[in-house]
Amino acid sequence: MNIACWSGPRNLSTALMYAFGARPDCAVWDEPFYAAYLDRTGIHHPMRDEIIAAGTTDRAEVARRCAAPDPGGAAHVYLKLMTHHVLDGDSLDWAARAAHVFLIRHPARVLASYAVKRENPDLTDIGFAQQSAIFQTVRARGWRYAVIDSTDIRRAPETALRALCGAIGLAFDPAMLSWPAGGHADDGVWAAHWYDAVHRSTGFAGAEGPMPAVDPALSAVHDAALPHYQQMRAETLRIPV
Repeated sequence: MNIACWSGPRNLSTALMYAFGARPDCAVWDEPFYAAYLDRTGIHHPMRDEIIAAGTTDRAEVARRCAAPDPGGAAHVYLKLMTHHVLDGDSLDWAARAAHVFLIRHPARVLASYAVKRENPDLTDIGFAQQSAIFQTVRARGWRYAVIDSTDIRRAPETALRALCGAIGLAFDPAMLSWPAGGHADDGVWAAHWYDAVHRSTGFAGAEGPMPAVDPALSAVHDAALPHYQQMRAETLRIPV
């Protein structure tokens, strides 16, 4: 099974990749479309040149590889996909046979985390609108999917991951609850900039605290993202307290 996990940045996405990567039956691929996205848009991101040099800029080739079985023979392939790497007009046909996971997080939490690493994000940077559009496509085509909130994973990791695995037709493995500190062998080259906190982790952090205040300079971005989050939140797996 190929598992396409769709998320915006600063959304527990790396920790969830580590959880699946801790399974002995699962290979992972960290943001496969990142190099192609940077090359196609010309946008400036931290480590832009290194990311393009290390990755594949041919989107069609990346899509072909995302649809294929793991070349190393793993039964499952987990694709950590950033929704903002999908541009208008990009086909999702390559993902027809994948199980889709939509990982969501409240925009106030996303913006508080993102702004520490990259200044002045806009709505496109944080991927909420793109995630909503991808979700609508997946649902309209009748592909298997599940929506899960990162807050629910942090509140009850085992319960949440059991529910997620069940929803996509995968047996839960307790190995998903922990991983070695120091990162994963398949981290993208950008890990040096973005992954410092998760590299210190050996499992999911505890429940999140109070909702952070939104920087007034980012209030318009937050307000534009919030309806997308609320619509997706209505579709989430219900995780018992």
